[in-house]
Amino acid sequence: MNDPLKVVHYVNQFFGGIGGEEQANEPVQVRDGPVGPGQPLQRSLGEDATVVATIICGDNYAAESSDEASAAIRAALSEQKPDVVIAGPAFDAGRYGLACGMVCKVAADMGIPSVTAMHPENPGVLTYRRDVVILPTGASGADMQRDASALASMALKLARGESLRSPAEEGYIPHGIRVLSTRDQPGYVRALDMLTAKLRSEPFVSEVPYHKPESVEPAPPVADLTNAKFGLISTGGLIPKGNPDRQTSGNPDRYYTYSVERMESLTGDDWEAFHGGYYNQIASDNPNYILPL
Repeated sequence: MNDPLKVVHYVNQFFGGIGGEEQANEPVQVRDGPVGPGQPLQRSLGEDATVVATIICGDNYAAESSDEASAAIRAALSEQKPDVVIAGPAFDAGRYGLACGMVCKVAADMGIPSVTAMHPENPGVLTYRRDVVILPTGASGADMQRDASALASMALKLARGESLRSPAEEGYIPHGIRVLSTRDQPGYVRALDMLTAKLRSEPFVSEVPYHKPESVEPAPPVADLTNAKFGLISTGGLIPKGNPDRQTSGNPDRYYTYSVERMESLTGDDWEAFHGGYYNQIASDNPNYILPL
C-alpha cells in the first residue's frame, strides 16, 4: 500500500483561529496537521492524503510584506516537502484571495502542484488565473464542505500528475490563455456544424468565448476645459525610445505614465512602437499614428 500523499494547507488568520481583522498583521506561522477548514478538507481527502501542516498568515502581512511572507512560505514548503499545496478557499475575501494565489504561485515556482478556490470576482482570480489552478466558490463559506471536497479532488489529481482537461470538463476557472491543440475536424467543418446547430435552435458551444462588456456610466462633462488636465491612454504599444522601463510587447501586467507637457507632436526620435500584434516600423517612424497629440 502506498503512503498517503502529503498536503500543506494555507489559511489566513481568521480561518487559522488566530483572530479577525485585529490580527491581520500576523506573520507567517506553521502548525502541524489540519486547522479550521483543513478539517473538512482532510475528511474529503480520506486515506489518500494527509494534511501534514497548515501555514497561517495575516491578510495584511501577506499584502504589505509580500517579500517576507513569500520567503517564509517558501522555507516552510522546503521543510515540509509536500506532494501538493492547497490554499483557501478564500470565497470573496479579496486580500485572502490574493494571498492564496501568491502561495500557489510560490509552490508552482518550486515545482509543487497547487490549487486554490475563490469567488470568480475575487481579485485573486484576475491576478493569478494564468499561473494557478483556481476553483470557483460562492461568496461565503456556506458550502464549505462542498468546496473542500472539490479542492481535495483536484489536489489529488494534481499530486498524481494527471493531466487536466478543459475548464468546462474539470470545473476550474479558465486561465485566459490560448493553447495549441489538434482537433479531429478542420475549422470550417466545426464552424458549419455550429452554424447548422444555431439555425436549428440546437445547443452548441462556441470555440471563441464572448464576454459581453460591462456598461460603464460616463462621467459628467467637464464644465471648464480651459483649466482641465487631460490624460491620454493608449494600448497601442507606445514606449519611449529604447524601452527604458522594459515593457513587454504582449500580455503586459503593468502600465507606465509619461508627461507630454509642452509637446506639439510625438517623433520617432523619442518614441517608438513595441507591440506584438502589428508591424511596428511605420508607427515607430511616426508615433502619431498611435497617439496623435
